[in-house]
Amino acid sequence: MLGVFIGSAALIIILSVFNGLEKVILSLYSNFTPEIRIQPKQGKTFNPNTVFFNELHRDPRVFSYTEILEEKALIRYGPTGEFIGTVRGVSDEFLKNPQLDSTIERGSFTLKSEGHFYAVVGANVQAKLSVSVRDQLTPLQIFTPNRLASSSADPLSEFQVRYIYPSGIFNIQQDFNSLVITDIGFMRDLLNEPKNVSAIDLNFKKGTDLDEVKSSLQKTMGNNYVISDRIEQNASLYKTLNFERWFIFMILILVLIIAIFNLVGSLTMLVIDKQKDIAILTSLGAGRNLIQGIFFFEGIMISFFGCIAGLFVGLIFCLLQQQFGFIKFGDNLSAIDAYPIALKAFDFLVVFLTVGGISTIASGISARLSIKRLAEIKEEL
Repeated sequence: MLGVFIGSAALIIILSVFNGLEKVILSLYSNFTPEIRIQPKQGKTFNPNTVFFNELHRDPRVFSYTEILEEKALIRYGPTGEFIGTVRGVSDEFLKNPQLDSTIERGSFTLKSEGHFYAVVGANVQAKLSVSVRDQLTPLQIFTPNRLASSSADPLSEFQVRYIYPSGIFNIQQDFNSLVITDIGFMRDLLNEPKNVSAIDLNFKKGTDLDEVKSSLQKTMGNNYVISDRIEQNASLYKTLNFERWFIFMILILVLIIAIFNLVGSLTMLVIDKQKDIAILTSLGAGRNLIQGIFFFEGIMISFFGCIAGLFVGLIFCLLQQQFGFIKFGDNLSAIDAYPIALKAFDFLVVFLTVGGISTIASGISARLSIKRLAEIKEEL
């Protein structure tokens, strides 16, 4: 019972921790990953100034409608620092996200102020170039290919260059920390792109059926656009999180199987010890099914009470961790301090059914042993 208790508690705690980690990671990603993203199927940009997109912008379900214009660029800072990253221009509704300020390590999330454009720099860019938001004398230099340039002996004419001062440093995750975020007006000037956009990011008000919205958009827009939700935008991340979670789950299941199959040994010893009692019961009229049932239900009861106690203690532990966060990550992580917990009723059901299934098999094996030598024991008596 103690083995089943520990195994069940460990399973529910581990699954809840992975749920919490998944929730935290996805919430960090959601700062820069919209609920729905619309991109062109062919080419890098498209024109959003159409009747359909204007109506979509006015849809009452839409919380934010952000136009994106981005491009790979060479970024210079100071006399020698260079970095190749992505510069992303965003429209004003990008700033509707209330969680943006929580991603800032230094400075502020300012993209435009008093007619001047500013850039918010990812942590990787800052680490490579040693960008300082306090230095108002050194701007970032952004180089991109000049689409309007003709062949020339001067290689510098092949590039567009613009200067912009950093206003903040953000730190989210490796996939986003190489970005430089700025206003879309700056990018339009840099790329000579007055109309087109690279993508449109949509976030919706709470209660909106995103699957229905995505299906409707796909049906209306046809095959000229790629419409992706958060799972499709971060497919590798979701696969990795699920793989890690269920891989750990299977390891703990193997440990639990070992613990539960100790029942076979324990009940087998009990069968040996009670052989004379078994023979007497059969002499009094007990059938083979009754003898098997006694040992079978004893094994089930041991597992059941161990599992229920484990789930209860695991639940109490998770609630305490949620409330007090007494198990910490360490001082080197800024995003979260303590191990996060997210409880799901489905996990409790999975653990209970898993323990129940393994216990039924183990108890069945022990019950069959109880009548294996029944005839020999009766003859000995």
